[in-house]
Amino acid sequence: MLSFFGRILSKKNSREDKEDPMKKFLIAGLGNIGPKYENTRHNIGFKILDRLAENEEISFTTEKLGDLAKFKFKGRTFILLKPSTYMNLSGKAVNYWLQKEKVPLENLLVVTDDLNLPFGTLRLKTKGSDGGHNGLKDIQNTLGTNKYNRFRFGISNEYSKGQQIDYVLGEWDGEELKELPERLEKSAELIKSFGTAGVSNTMNTFNGK
Repeated sequence: MLSFFGRILSKKNSREDKEDPMKKFLIAGLGNIGPKYENTRHNIGFKILDRLAENEEISFTTEKLGDLAKFKFKGRTFILLKPSTYMNLSGKAVNYWLQKEKVPLENLLVVTDDLNLPFGTLRLKTKGSDGGHNGLKDIQNTLGTNKYNRFRFGISNEYSKGQQIDYVLGEWDGEELKELPERLEKSAELIKSFGTAGVSNTMNTFNGK
């Protein structure tokens, strides 16, 4: 027979196991693993999640198909994922952790770079095309839909003809590095707003800012 305290603990664990899935959010920051890519424009998804984890004083641990970190804020659970599958196979990791953590598709947020936006521009959308982005393309193909939230961080398109790959996989220039810390901070705020204030309010507050 369970003791009084044993019954309380059992009920507590039961409640935790039955956490409301609508209060869980999977934030997938896209990038490529390894020091070669660490400070490249294409890895802004990793960089934004690193800043958020630093702000929340949490660390990433290596799990299946990616590095994971979790924190709670205003009754919501944020699951931060940095896929280890490389950009072109991002969908495999995103889909696995959606299923594993039982996160509803509407609570998924994919964080990625965007060549079509000026540097540092933030834009949250609830659906859309992959725009030629291989990470988004694989996620769309794996999930079978383009109706998932994506947070696009502008990296601009200041490159010469035929130099797109070198530009995307290149490191930030001096001027960008000066502005990046403030942009990372604003990006971290956007993610927390997404989970607490909702998509529409967050779009109104952050898009284009």
